[in-house]
Amino acid sequence: MSETKFEQKVNTQLIEDWSELAKSCNKVDPELYKQYEVKRGLRDINGKGVLAGLTRIGEVHSYIIDENEMIPVPGRLIYRGIDIEDLVNGFLKDNQFGFEETCYLLLFGELPNRTQLDEFENTIASCRKLPNDFVRDMIMKAPSKDMMNVLARSVLALYSFDERADDTSIQNVLRQSLEMISYFPLLAVYGYQAFAHYHGNSSLFIHSPKAELSTAQNILHMLRNDNKYTELEAKLLDLALVLHAEHGGGNNSSFTTHVVTSSGTDTYSTIAAALGSLKGPRHGGANIKVIQMFEDIKANIEDWEDDEKVSDYLELLLNKQAFDRSGLIYGIGHAVYSISDPRAIIFKGYVESLAKEKGLEKEFELYDRVERLAPEVIGRARKMYKGVSANVDFYSGFVYNMLDIPQELYTPIFAVSRIVGWCAHRIEELVNAGKITRPAYKSVAPRREYTSIDDRP
Repeated sequence: MSETKFEQKVNTQLIEDWSELAKSCNKVDPELYKQYEVKRGLRDINGKGVLAGLTRIGEVHSYIIDENEMIPVPGRLIYRGIDIEDLVNGFLKDNQFGFEETCYLLLFGELPNRTQLDEFENTIASCRKLPNDFVRDMIMKAPSKDMMNVLARSVLALYSFDERADDTSIQNVLRQSLEMISYFPLLAVYGYQAFAHYHGNSSLFIHSPKAELSTAQNILHMLRNDNKYTELEAKLLDLALVLHAEHGGGNNSSFTTHVVTSSGTDTYSTIAAALGSLKGPRHGGANIKVIQMFEDIKANIEDWEDDEKVSDYLELLLNKQAFDRSGLIYGIGHAVYSISDPRAIIFKGYVESLAKEKGLEKEFELYDRVERLAPEVIGRARKMYKGVSANVDFYSGFVYNMLDIPQELYTPIFAVSRIVGWCAHRIEELVNAGKITRPAYKSVAPRREYTSIDDRP
């Protein structure tokens, strides 16, 4: 299909005129949100989220209430009651990969014993096989320039291969969930290989996954032409998968999962909707912006060790005078965390180790400097209801860059991880099935009478 087919069918001037009409008829006076006390984004003006549901899966903790005052505290992320820091320290101490046992924990509520983990890993490995000819017909024949598009399209296509696609029993949805968790690394990597071949004129490599490898190992094995990777590389990617697997029911894509599941629809439609949410740059695409921002920093600051020069550049970012003129310092600040994002703290130490292995100490020091200076610069320039700190996206893009993972796969790898949380939240919504999620909206449109077509201006 021609990329210009839509433009050829619809007059460009008409589209411009109609666009202005569409904007003017939908614009809501910002003061009305205050007048009717609307919680935009389901958040209070002080940043506190509006309670919209209950979950036993994940918890994000960033403040305490003392005498009715919200007091920021160092952030905590909790999976099924277990602090993420304890979880990470536990599997690293045992010198094992953690993503698979994290999947088990999020889906079933308990850490697996050795036998249970072996059974789970074997199940995931046995499911790492797409339907016959799926790669050829759904991925290779229609390569996309956007890997999130590949994932969403592939997920919807998988519906056609499932004889019980619309069965929403917990047993069937769990089966679908395990298959989806197994499929996602293949869909993401193969989608990229097709893109690189057809749009980048690269050689085409399609490596089959290996049953004895972890999810992180298989991603590197399938992605790299020579299948080679170091132990530190695999463990750091595994850590990234663990840290991105779940973030409470209120994050945009997990909330989308609850909302769409509440309608009674099938698993494939639900996960495709969650992918559409994650694709947005305000949710899953932020780490790409961090990488691009740092490339601009390195190109415009000669001395990376000069605090004053770095601070001056950060002020330019805030004043919409540098990089993409958005007024944002990407990777700094979070909708929930203020003092610290626990994922960024955990990540940082291991990122430094990989930077040393790759000979990128200077780049790491620049990241560290921006992390330290950015909150000071923001504090001077903006009135804030809470503090800001580096979030997980600040370092995850740097990690993926050091792992030679192409930027096109940054958000899909997020999806490879978060599919676990989405599946857990879908099952939770089904177990507690109640009403369809339907928040109230108030119309502020003026009332008018119908006028005959001949009497209209």
